[in-house]
Amino acid sequence: MTGFHTLRRQQWIPRPLGEVFAFFSDARNLAEITPPELGFRILTPGPIRIAAGARLRYRLSWHGIPVGWTTEIRRWEPPYRFVDVQLRGPYRLWYHSHLFEDHQGGTRMTDVVRYRLPFGIFGRLVHAVSVRRDVERIFDYRSRRIAGLFAAVGRLEAG
Repeated sequence: MTGFHTLRRQQWIPRPLGEVFAFFSDARNLAEITPPELGFRILTPGPIRIAAGARLRYRLSWHGIPVGWTTEIRRWEPPYRFVDVQLRGPYRLWYHSHLFEDHQGGTRMTDVVRYRLPFGIFGRLVHAVSVRRDVERIFDYRSRRIAGLFAAVGRLEAG
Protein backbone atom coordinates (compact mmCIF):
# COMPACT_ATOMS: atom_id res chain seq x y z
CA MET A 1 0.00 0.00 0.00
CA THR A 2 1.18 3.47 -0.80
CA GLY A 3 2.67 5.47 2.01
CA PHE A 4 3.51 2.55 4.30
CA HIS A 5 7.13 2.10 5.33
CA THR A 6 8.95 -0.71 7.11
CA LEU A 7 12.18 -0.65 9.07
CA ARG A 8 13.66 -4.02 10.03
CA ARG A 9 16.71 -4.48 12.22
CA GLN A 10 18.33 -7.53 13.80
CA GLN A 11 21.00 -7.57 16.43
CA TRP A 12 22.71 -10.37 18.29
CA ILE A 13 23.17 -9.75 22.01
CA PRO A 14 25.55 -11.97 24.00
CA ARG A 15 23.16 -12.40 26.92
CA PRO A 16 20.41 -14.90 27.79
CA LEU A 17 16.96 -14.40 26.35
CA GLY A 18 15.31 -13.70 29.71
CA GLU A 19 17.83 -10.99 30.62
CA VAL A 20 17.49 -9.25 27.25
CA PHE A 21 13.69 -9.40 27.29
CA ALA A 22 13.63 -8.00 30.83
CA PHE A 23 15.77 -5.04 29.75
CA PHE A 24 13.58 -4.17 26.75
CA SER A 25 10.33 -4.64 28.62
CA ASP A 26 11.35 -2.11 31.29
CA ALA A 27 10.10 1.28 30.08
CA ARG A 28 12.77 3.08 32.13
CA ASN A 29 15.39 1.76 29.70
CA LEU A 30 13.85 3.57 26.72
CA ALA A 31 15.71 6.75 27.60
CA GLU A 32 18.98 4.78 27.73
CA ILE A 33 18.67 3.69 24.10
CA THR A 34 17.16 6.87 22.62
CA PRO A 35 19.42 9.60 21.17
CA PRO A 36 19.89 12.36 23.78
CA GLU A 37 19.09 15.13 21.29
CA LEU A 38 15.49 13.85 21.22
CA GLY A 39 15.07 14.84 24.88
CA PHE A 40 13.01 11.70 25.53
CA ARG A 41 10.97 11.77 28.76
CA ILE A 42 8.42 9.28 30.05
CA LEU A 43 5.34 11.10 31.34
CA THR A 44 3.47 8.04 32.63
CA PRO A 45 3.85 7.93 36.40
CA GLY A 46 5.82 4.96 37.70
CA PRO A 47 6.16 2.25 38.45
CA ILE A 48 5.10 1.16 34.99
CA ARG A 49 4.01 -2.45 34.64
CA ILE A 50 4.39 -3.51 31.03
CA ALA A 51 1.70 -5.97 29.92
CA ALA A 52 -0.95 -6.24 27.21
CA GLY A 53 -3.05 -3.08 27.33
CA ALA A 54 -0.45 -0.98 29.18
CA ARG A 55 -0.25 2.59 27.93
CA LEU A 56 2.84 4.76 27.99
CA ARG A 57 2.92 8.51 27.51
CA TYR A 58 6.13 10.29 26.69
CA ARG A 59 7.48 13.46 25.15
CA LEU A 60 10.37 14.05 22.83
CA SER A 61 11.66 16.74 20.53
CA TRP A 62 11.89 16.27 16.77
CA HIS A 63 14.06 18.94 15.16
CA GLY A 64 13.24 21.24 18.09
CA ILE A 65 9.49 20.61 17.90
CA PRO A 66 7.98 19.08 21.07
CA VAL A 67 6.04 15.92 20.30
CA GLY A 68 3.69 14.04 22.62
CA TRP A 69 3.39 10.32 22.05
CA THR A 70 1.17 7.63 23.56
CA THR A 71 1.67 3.94 22.87
CA GLU A 72 -0.18 0.85 23.92
CA ILE A 73 1.22 -2.65 24.32
CA ARG A 74 -0.94 -4.71 21.99
CA ARG A 75 0.80 -8.06 22.25
CA TRP A 76 2.71 -9.33 25.26
CA GLU A 77 4.32 -12.76 24.95
CA PRO A 78 7.28 -12.93 27.37
CA PRO A 79 10.09 -13.62 26.76
CA TYR A 80 9.64 -13.81 23.00
CA ARG A 81 7.65 -10.87 21.77
CA PHE A 82 5.84 -7.66 22.45
CA VAL A 83 4.24 -5.10 20.16
CA ASP A 84 3.64 -1.43 20.83
CA VAL A 85 1.27 0.68 18.74
CA GLN A 86 1.06 4.46 18.65
CA LEU A 87 -2.32 5.74 19.85
CA ARG A 88 -1.35 9.42 19.68
CA GLY A 89 1.70 10.99 18.12
CA PRO A 90 3.36 12.16 14.93
CA TYR A 91 2.58 9.14 12.76
CA ARG A 92 -0.66 8.06 11.17
CA LEU A 93 0.42 4.50 12.00
CA TRP A 94 3.30 3.18 14.13
CA TYR A 95 3.39 -0.56 14.80
CA HIS A 96 6.62 -1.75 16.45
CA SER A 97 7.14 -5.47 16.89
CA HIS A 98 9.98 -6.56 19.22
CA LEU A 99 11.01 -10.20 18.72
CA PHE A 100 13.51 -12.15 20.83
CA GLU A 101 14.91 -15.64 20.29
CA ASP A 102 17.73 -17.82 21.55
CA HIS A 103 20.52 -17.70 19.00
CA GLN A 104 24.17 -18.86 19.07
CA GLY A 105 24.52 -18.71 22.85
CA GLY A 106 22.86 -15.31 23.14
CA THR A 107 19.72 -13.56 21.95
CA ARG A 108 18.75 -12.42 18.50
CA MET A 109 16.57 -9.34 18.76
CA THR A 110 14.51 -8.26 15.76
CA ASP A 111 12.72 -4.94 15.51
CA VAL A 112 10.13 -4.53 12.79
CA VAL A 113 8.53 -1.10 12.59
CA ARG A 114 5.70 -0.50 10.17
CA TYR A 115 4.76 3.14 9.94
CA ARG A 116 2.92 5.70 7.88
CA LEU A 117 2.98 9.47 8.00
CA PRO A 118 -0.10 11.68 7.84
CA PHE A 119 -0.77 14.25 5.11
CA GLY A 120 -0.81 11.96 2.06
CA ILE A 121 1.65 12.91 -0.67
CA PHE A 122 3.16 15.65 1.50
CA GLY A 123 3.86 13.05 4.20
CA ARG A 124 5.52 10.79 1.63
CA LEU A 125 7.70 13.69 0.49
CA VAL A 126 8.72 14.53 4.08
CA HIS A 127 9.51 10.85 4.60
CA ALA A 128 11.79 10.78 1.57
CA VAL A 129 13.55 14.02 2.52
CA SER A 130 13.89 13.58 6.28
CA VAL A 131 11.86 11.08 8.28
CA ARG A 132 13.32 7.89 6.80
CA ARG A 133 16.84 9.04 7.69
CA ASP A 134 15.69 10.19 11.13
CA VAL A 135 14.12 6.81 11.93
CA GLU A 136 17.21 4.97 10.65
CA ARG A 137 19.49 7.26 12.67
CA ILE A 138 17.46 6.62 15.84
CA PHE A 139 17.73 2.85 15.34
CA ASP A 140 21.45 3.15 14.48
CA TYR A 141 21.98 4.97 17.78
CA ARG A 142 19.89 2.37 19.57
CA SER A 143 22.03 -0.42 18.11
CA ARG A 144 25.25 1.27 19.26
CA ARG A 145 23.85 1.87 22.77
CA ILE A 146 22.71 -1.73 23.04
CA ALA A 147 26.19 -2.82 21.96
CA GLY A 148 27.72 -0.68 24.68
CA LEU A 149 25.25 -1.74 27.34
CA PHE A 150 25.47 -5.46 26.63
CA ALA A 151 29.05 -5.50 25.21
CA ALA A 152 30.32 -7.31 22.12
CA VAL A 153 27.11 -7.15 20.14
CA GLY A 154 27.18 -8.28 16.53
CA ARG A 155 24.78 -6.88 13.99
CA LEU A 156 23.11 -9.54 11.84
CA GLU A 157 21.12 -7.47 9.42
CA ALA A 158 19.86 -3.97 8.76
CA GLY A 159 17.39 -2.69 6.30
